[in-house]
Amino acid sequence: MRLKSIFTNSFGILFSRITGLGRDVLMASTLGASIWSDMFFVAFKLPNFFRRIFAEGAFTQAFLPSFVASRHKGVFSVHIFLRFLTFLLLLSTFVSLFPEPITKLLAWGWSEQTIEATSPLTAINFWYLDLIFMVTFIATLLQYKGHFATTAMATALLNLSMITTLLLSQEASPKMVAYLLSFGVLIGGVLQLLVHLVALYKLHLHRLLIGGWKYRRRKEITQESQHFQSLFLPSILGNATPQISAFVDTLLATFLMSGSVSYLFYANRIFQLPLAIIAIATATVLFPTISKAIKHKQEAKAYQALDRAFWLLSSLLSLATIGGFFLAEPIVWLLFERQNFTQANTLQTVSVLQMYLLGLLPFGLAKLFSLFLYASHKHLKAAKISLYSLGASLSLSLLLMHPMGASGLALAGSLGGWVLLFFTIKEVGFSHLKRMMANKKGYYLLLFIVVGSLFFYWFNLLLLSYIR
Repeated sequence: MRLKSIFTNSFGILFSRITGLGRDVLMASTLGASIWSDMFFVAFKLPNFFRRIFAEGAFTQAFLPSFVASRHKGVFSVHIFLRFLTFLLLLSTFVSLFPEPITKLLAWGWSEQTIEATSPLTAINFWYLDLIFMVTFIATLLQYKGHFATTAMATALLNLSMITTLLLSQEASPKMVAYLLSFGVLIGGVLQLLVHLVALYKLHLHRLLIGGWKYRRRKEITQESQHFQSLFLPSILGNATPQISAFVDTLLATFLMSGSVSYLFYANRIFQLPLAIIAIATATVLFPTISKAIKHKQEAKAYQALDRAFWLLSSLLSLATIGGFFLAEPIVWLLFERQNFTQANTLQTVSVLQMYLLGLLPFGLAKLFSLFLYASHKHLKAAKISLYSLGASLSLSLLLMHPMGASGLALAGSLGGWVLLFFTIKEVGFSHLKRMMANKKGYYLLLFIVVGSLFFYWFNLLLLSYIR
């Protein structure tokens, strides 16, 4: 199952997430949960929204299987790269020219004055998308070569750039901090691109791209390009659904009390840590292996990797869920409660975090099982399943936002994760799940969850007696 690569990737992601938490701690200390923090998060959310749809999720899931199957890999790669980069440059220019209506789409509940103040931040932050696409394109080539460390560690450069910006702007006004952070985002993107270019050169993959440019008019790749397009469009839909859900949550949060956008952001940052270092790290490493195995009709090898990864993820994600749920207040207190981030802010963030954590296990396992859909070129099936999840989460968001506030939005997303897992396993085949569960590991996992819950409940009471 390539455990060494998984742990290497997990360590890199962990380092990046730790620096990300450090960044958020400084941000909470500097801006708190205020209108200026909400404004920056909204402006930064738009490029992240498109990044996760175009530059990472959909692109990687469609490009890697197509690249594996391509007969002219260099020409195919250059063709796809130029097409995407041209589109993104035009899109970024459009957003820079018309930032106010774009910002309005993210914050319907805000006043015209707040939207006008946020628009310049939106225009600056959006150029990060162009940089991160180039990073993702190179990262996908590195994945094919079995190299994951550079990409896993590179996100830390964005965080370090923003941390440096925050340290240099401690005495600045909140408005100036928001602008400097936006430029720090762009600097971080440039640094990420540079380290990926170095890795590309060291693995001699630059020769592939040079050859692709040289022979781009001599090799026929029309069929390969059309096949990629047939995979990419459903991938956009599949990857857009969780981002649309997060997008709508942000929009709905602007109708709730001030700070709600920030509570969702800070809680989601903590939630994403175990999801990334456990589930995403494992899925990233296994995707090239499963794609190659299915291409060569070695399904037994692919399902063997699934079985081992299933128990690894189930154990680690269960531990993270119960530990995070019971220790939510000490965790938020330790990371954020200082200066402008008050105890009231902590309690609001805790309730949101606990609701997010209820979706950790289903989202992690769905990430694993969906690998078989993408490796088998069943992108359209995966997109339909994502739509089921989106419909459930959006409906529940509208039902739960008023009685529960921001916590209701987080709970709705978690319930949507269970819908996603159910239909993903159904498509892959419940027979495979039954076969994996037909051993003693399931009983051990259940006992582990019960004992762990009792321990973390007691440990939380102990910590709270000191904290409060």
